[in-house]
Amino acid sequence: MSASAIPRDGGSGGSVASARRHRLATPRRARVSADERDGRPRAVDGRLVDAVRESWLVEDRWWSEAPLRRRYWEVVTTCGRNVVVYHDLREGGWYRQR
Repeated sequence: MSASAIPRDGGSGGSVASARRHRLATPRRARVSADERDGRPRAVDGRLVDAVRESWLVEDRWWSEAPLRRRYWEVVTTCGRNVVVYHDLREGGWYRQR
């Protein structure tokens, strides 16, 4: 397809503006059972965690009225699914990123 054949008004392929309205990987609430000692997830949405691949801390917007502080965990469940969850350290809830 040549550059001149690409629809600019959205045509049949949709517009860039409409594509921007859809968020990718929007976090969803998750049911997480975590180890009381280190916070490590033991189960996510009813599925046992087989392994923790990685963990990292994100602190952002510290200068604003709504700072962000999250502990992320990338885990593998016993059925082999790779899952990323985070614990909102300010509000206390758990969320599934993917």
